[in-house]
Amino acid sequence: MNALHFGAGNIGRGFIGKLLADAGFHVTFADVNDEVVSALAERQAYPVKIVGETEVTEAVTNVTAVRSDSEAVLEVITQADVITTAVGPNVLKFIAPTLAKGLALRQASGNEKPLNIIACENMVRGTSALKAMVLEVLPEESAAFVAEHVGFVDSAVDRIVPPADPGETDVLAVTVESFSEWIVDQTQFAGELPVIAGMEPTDNLMAFVERKLFTLNTGHLITAYLGYLSGKKTIKEAIEDGVIAAKVQAAMEESGAVLIKRYGFDPQAHAQYIEKVLKRFANPYLVDEVDRVGRQPIRKLGAEDRLIKPLNGTLEYGLPNAHLLLGIAGAFLYQNDDDPQAVELQQYFAEHGFKKTLAHYAGLDEASDIVAEAEATYQKTAAEPQDAAD
Repeated sequence: MNALHFGAGNIGRGFIGKLLADAGFHVTFADVNDEVVSALAERQAYPVKIVGETEVTEAVTNVTAVRSDSEAVLEVITQADVITTAVGPNVLKFIAPTLAKGLALRQASGNEKPLNIIACENMVRGTSALKAMVLEVLPEESAAFVAEHVGFVDSAVDRIVPPADPGETDVLAVTVESFSEWIVDQTQFAGELPVIAGMEPTDNLMAFVERKLFTLNTGHLITAYLGYLSGKKTIKEAIEDGVIAAKVQAAMEESGAVLIKRYGFDPQAHAQYIEKVLKRFANPYLVDEVDRVGRQPIRKLGAEDRLIKPLNGTLEYGLPNAHLLLGIAGAFLYQNDDDPQAVELQQYFAEHGFKKTLAHYAGLDEASDIVAEAEATYQKTAAEPQDAAD
């Protein structure tokens, strides 16, 4: 069995690529990083350090790599049984034309075996978004072939994969936490579901997508912003501050109340899930900087993302949201000159003010009560920046 994975970064190698290789697939990574591509093609293996209560290093084998903008990747598409991505939501539009061209070549080659494409990104229904991009540039004569033989499968993924350890010299080495979750929409597959240990099929994907988004992603981001305001460098340092931890937990409980209302989650089980996520943030083996987690605040203020979507849920069900508003304030107070989105947000904010900026990026009504409440929270937090987490 053959798998093609776009994105040979830490998440690609440490999470999805590893699960595919462990399941017996020959995995071809596609990337534009020549150093990584060359190393994978030459060594056809790489080490993954898995850290939790213990630490173990496992070798991932039966892999290779090609450049994602080369002709070679098109040939891989014609023969693949599964195609996955971990490139970041903003990069999907760049691989869509390659997928479209490769699918047309697959048709021309006469390969009618089922193919499933799964975008493993931190976004809601990322594969559906990728499908729309592919169909937009797919040759018209290939549309019926793709509709019959290609499944575009939405998924929810969850694994903390920090940057490489300081001083690490192996370009392929990657560290991951022991916890992982890869949930796929079983209703979208073409042909039989592939058997991949660690991939869990469901017919209610959105419940799990939002559980992860509202809990792991929301909590992670608010930890980063409160940590940033308190001068912490890492997520672990931030969550070990009891005051920050209490506020993060309160925000996750606010978003969790939405999930309980919307999907009928068991309150006690969800409280245990929150507790598990908080423990993951404090994993002593993971060094995850607040700047990495807090970056791209514009994307994270989007209507379908980790701050605004749970906030809108609290409005829908009439639930508390004070700590989610604190997270929004944190996004406005976060400054990082090396992050283009952080720079853009501050520039727009300086020109237009809080209400118009939040409405612009979050899709909220500038005149609404919730935007006024968010501004009040921002002003209160900004007035005491050293005590923002107190």
